[in-house]
Amino acid sequence: MSGEGTPVNGGNGIDPANAPRLQVVGQYIKDLSFENPGMPGAFNASRPQIELNVDLQAKQLDAQHFEVELKLRVNAQSDDKPLFLLELVYAGIFQLHNVPQEMQQPALLIEAPHMIFPFARRIVSDVVRDGGMPPLMVEPIDFASLYRARVEGMQQMRSGAATPAGNA
Repeated sequence: MSGEGTPVNGGNGIDPANAPRLQVVGQYIKDLSFENPGMPGAFNASRPQIELNVDLQAKQLDAQHFEVELKLRVNAQSDDKPLFLLELVYAGIFQLHNVPQEMQQPALLIEAPHMIFPFARRIVSDVVRDGGMPPLMVEPIDFASLYRARVEGMQQMRSGAATPAGNA
């Protein structure tokens, strides 16, 4: 058989040349701050309480390129005394290929941070270690849950804004 009638794309209906794709063009530290007020007393400190805050921002640079910022803020305290504060803005430039408009935001706020998170995680670990503390391994982040919470919050804000003041 010569293969006549057999689709080139394997029969799945998706042309690989036109498949939706998110490509990392570049990634970099946009901002990094580390304050270490707990040293040298941290050597005698009890197990620290770690507070981690995560924020995401995406902005369009041109027709196909977007900058995604992953902001991590790590605050450590022991016995109600500050040990360290780390703030990192790690960014990536992404190019979208054949991504439908309705899928762009999930791609940029779920998939893109998922791709750059391991690099930001390593920076956090290295900076904390270089600050004299044991390396801090940030647990994996569920970016899909963060995205859903953001969408729900936006919907609640819209529905609250649409409600007349007298009926609230």
